[in-house]
Amino acid sequence: MKLTNPIGVIVDSFRLPIREGLRKTQEIGADGVQIYAVAGEMDPDALSSAARKELKDYIQSLGLEVSALVGDLGGHGFQDKEQNPSKIEKSKRILDLAVELGTNVVTTHIGIVPHEENEVYAEMQKACEELSLYANSMNAHFAIETGPETAEHLKSFLDTLSGKGVAVNFDPANMVMVTGDDPVQGVYTLRDYIVHTHVKDGVRYKEVDPREVYGALGYEPMDHGKIAEMVRSGQMFKEVPLGEGKVDFDAYFHALSDIGYRGYLTIEREVGDQPETDIRKAVEFIKRYR
Repeated sequence: MKLTNPIGVIVDSFRLPIREGLRKTQEIGADGVQIYAVAGEMDPDALSSAARKELKDYIQSLGLEVSALVGDLGGHGFQDKEQNPSKIEKSKRILDLAVELGTNVVTTHIGIVPHEENEVYAEMQKACEELSLYANSMNAHFAIETGPETAEHLKSFLDTLSGKGVAVNFDPANMVMVTGDDPVQGVYTLRDYIVHTHVKDGVRYKEVDPREVYGALGYEPMDHGKIAEMVRSGQMFKEVPLGEGKVDFDAYFHALSDIGYRGYLTIEREVGDQPETDIRKAVEFIKRYR
């Protein structure tokens, strides 16, 4: 198996000003970038038409393209019916920006999908249906990041929505670290929905309730503080450089190839003291499969 997928980097992982991060991405030999677009200089409300064109032209001048934008608005995703109207509108503006910058993918977290079809489930479904219809109209996708629930449960939720406007950003490390789900089987389960992927590795030390990691509307257990500290300190799970964790990349990349996925393999490095070193190594790690 030889990969032909383009390699991306979440430019914010460099922890540099955006244009420095873009130049660094070019320097290390990646093909594209994913960019956070929820606040600061990348907030859609802060970018004029001229600024958007200038940014797109600059990215292209470096020989790069935008693989996706990050549109995660936090606050339990779309579980809160009071916050959903403003979050939905903000998400639409982020997708508009994505299309202007040359990509049709915005990755996001929607909140943990409840197992019972309760009021929270209904609110999430209603919000995601509106987002899906909007994205469908633009031939684009809001891509849910894997991790908060198993692949099977996520698929059952996605199957209730219209079209593929709400799809999947597949992150194998989140599955390994949080739910303990098998990323390789997850690729086959979610094959019809995967439009973008993250390349990240991790290990799991102890079982953890996903609500302790991602939060959930109304969830506040008795020992929340203790468990939350264990999560923060890496006692439950840990993100590690590629090849040092429990993601079986031989099998994972084979599965992506097997289902015909030809999109981006985008490197995400959220922790560590030497992000540039880790990202450089990650690019070389992926290139070994080419």
